[in-house]
Amino acid sequence: MIESRRKRAGLSPRSGRRENSPALQCWVDGELPDSKPVKRATEHWSVHAELGKLLSSALRTVNQALGFFPSDESLGYFRSSASRTKLALGFAIALLVAFTSSQASAQSTVSPSPSPVPDQTLAAPSVAIDYRANAAKPLPSLSRVGVETNEQRPLRLREAIAMALRNNKDIEVARDNVSIAEADLLSARGAYDPRFSAQSYYEKIKTPAASFLSGAGTAVETADVTAVTRLEGLAPKAGGAYRLDFSSVRSTSNSLFTALNPQYPTALTFSFTQPLMRGRRIDVPRRQIEVAKKNLSLTDAQFRQRAIDVITNVQRSYWDLVFALRNLQIQRNALQDARTQLDHNRRLVSEGSLAPIDIVAAETQVANFEQAEFTALEDVNRTENNLKNLIAENQQSPLWNASVVPTDDVDLTPPQVSLPDAMKAAKENRQELKQSDLAREINQLDQRLYRDQTKPQIDLVGSYGLVGNAGTQTATTSPFTASSDQLRVRVNKLSVLAGLQELAAPPATTISPDLIGGYGQSLSNLGSNQFNNFRVGVSISLPLRNRTAEGQLGHALIEGKRIATQREQLEQLIQVDVRNALQSLTTAEARLRSAAVARENAEQQYESEKRKLDAGQSTVFLVLERQTALANARGNELRGQTDLNKAIAELQRATGNSLAANNVTVSVR
Repeated sequence: MIESRRKRAGLSPRSGRRENSPALQCWVDGELPDSKPVKRATEHWSVHAELGKLLSSALRTVNQALGFFPSDESLGYFRSSASRTKLALGFAIALLVAFTSSQASAQSTVSPSPSPVPDQTLAAPSVAIDYRANAAKPLPSLSRVGVETNEQRPLRLREAIAMALRNNKDIEVARDNVSIAEADLLSARGAYDPRFSAQSYYEKIKTPAASFLSGAGTAVETADVTAVTRLEGLAPKAGGAYRLDFSSVRSTSNSLFTALNPQYPTALTFSFTQPLMRGRRIDVPRRQIEVAKKNLSLTDAQFRQRAIDVITNVQRSYWDLVFALRNLQIQRNALQDARTQLDHNRRLVSEGSLAPIDIVAAETQVANFEQAEFTALEDVNRTENNLKNLIAENQQSPLWNASVVPTDDVDLTPPQVSLPDAMKAAKENRQELKQSDLAREINQLDQRLYRDQTKPQIDLVGSYGLVGNAGTQTATTSPFTASSDQLRVRVNKLSVLAGLQELAAPPATTISPDLIGGYGQSLSNLGSNQFNNFRVGVSISLPLRNRTAEGQLGHALIEGKRIATQREQLEQLIQVDVRNALQSLTTAEARLRSAAVARENAEQQYESEKRKLDAGQSTVFLVLERQTALANARGNELRGQTDLNKAIAELQRATGNSLAANNVTVSVR
């Protein structure tokens, strides 16, 4: 029977026994027939010989791997077709291996391969090898450091803001800066305070009598007791300067020509200087007063800005504490659910519905949630300490030992505001813009002053004085006529004897009775304005170059340009701030909505997965995954709400209406 099939198969072109059979051409009795390769001009005969050896060796290897193929006579037509397929595949593999080996051999003959580079390794120290923590060690107590959990302090957001504005150290420093600015303004106004000065001294002068008219023998001696007072100051307008001088002297002398000895001369003089060009419109004292006023307004703006920052920080910390407390509760609920699931798994294992390894998975879940609970408790402490740092009076405040419990509703309604309205509010309320305006105004004052300093100094000066004097009269006869009186008397006697007319007596020189008296009479004569003097003139000062004023003016002009550039940059930054705040508000609303949907779905999926596990259609792994996803979804939902609340606070800060939105009235003076 086999032979007849073989004969019939021999008539088939697919039998593999004829010359046109692919199987016969590729395989004869398990070996590849010898073939003589055709030599090419570009190949060496040794390469072809090596290729033939490699091909024969590879084919034998494939034959050993695939096994000896039986002939078509034993397998039939379909079996021979499968054999031919396997044989063709083996031949292709053998040919590929031989070709690759020949290529490697050819390359080795042309160019030697480079020597392999040894692998470079970095020696690292071995630390804590095979470390394993003690899993049997009990968990530490779930408590808060330095906080009595039984001593709870309910706190509203508005109350926290009020405490921060009253107790915050930054606010206190800003308030002190305002007081310093007020003191600086008072100091600048002191430039127009009148200045009073007085001087009193005794003086004795002894000079040689070097003239026949000195009225003394060898020396002229004078002794004076002098008192001088002065009142001077600056006019608050037009840059004028005034001065009032008063002097009184008690003078004695041994000169014969002194008719009043002692005498009390007094003088009162008023002087005024009025600038006509430089210093008439503005000068250094007026500039300092105006700058002090601007600085006071600047510190007010800085105080308000600091108050806005503190309010925003309190709002952020308040909502962070709300999230931390709620997240702690979420983690506790998740831990409770994990422990319930662990008990449930143990019951199913005891019933034979679950494998014991599922208890290990549930215990791992419990351990993870225990760790998450401690982490959430740490977050509560951190966020609460941040809030207390903003609102506590000092480190001895009893608030540090209390547990703060926020009582405000979490569900805040976001404001509906458009970008143009928000930008308008920001330009009206942002304190940075007001500070920039004040800086520009101060620079304009500098430009006015330094431009005025480049003008010439032309002043109108004038003075008016009163003089008074009195004293004790020493003699009624003048020293100049005393010697001639004796001669006139002798001449008159001789004239009488000679019958001649006597010489007439010269008119007597007398002292005015108003000048006879003491110090009071001298003051009376001063007040009577009988003796006075005045002076009017112009004082001109022309600097040749005045480079100091020109340099200061140039500096002020460049500073003004820099302030204008910074103002443009500030407006652009405020625009970016407002845009980002509005976008954050929109994003927070979207996140809250998505988080709510995710939380609802996670609750349904978790409950469904537990029911499927009880029905044997789910696994513990999926139940634990759903449990973790539910805990995360609940946290994300509350995080979305608190982020929305913080986005509202950020929008208030960006538009500058945090004070008005929280009903805060700032009064620093």
